[in-house]
Amino acid sequence: MIKIKLKFRSYVPDRPGVAAKIFSALAKENINVDMIIQSAARGKKNDISFTIAHNDLKKTVEVLEQVNKELNAGGVVYEENMAKVSIIGIGMRSHPGVAAKMFETLAENNINIEMISTSEIKISCIIKKEHIETAVKALHKAFRLDKKPLKI
Repeated sequence: MIKIKLKFRSYVPDRPGVAAKIFSALAKENINVDMIIQSAARGKKNDISFTIAHNDLKKTVEVLEQVNKELNAGGVVYEENMAKVSIIGIGMRSHPGVAAKMFETLAENNINIEMISTSEIKISCIIKKEHIETAVKALHKAFRLDKKPLKI
């Protein structure tokens, strides 16, 4: 997995249609985008980061360089060797503190979170690939998935 960050003279212009232009260009080239994070605007500019599969890197950079030219922008930054760890469950809606427990567990294992995405039933974190095994084991233990299932 690769994390991509678009830098348009430091940030992406905060105006209608910019995100559509970026992701339409990627879609035309059949590039699957996984996690998309857009920050809050600061001075009419913001950040857009997203993840792609490793084998799409070359094509993604080519597409984004063209989009950068069209928008008179600055460049594309990417970071390789990333991984995604997620916790999923319908019970998360009714159990406060699940996200906090996940983030605390990763912090206790000295694992920095690069990106976070949430929904009602899932929390996903992008971390460095070298930490994925430690993260999975620690989260498994923190959420007591290492115990035998309860018999009902």
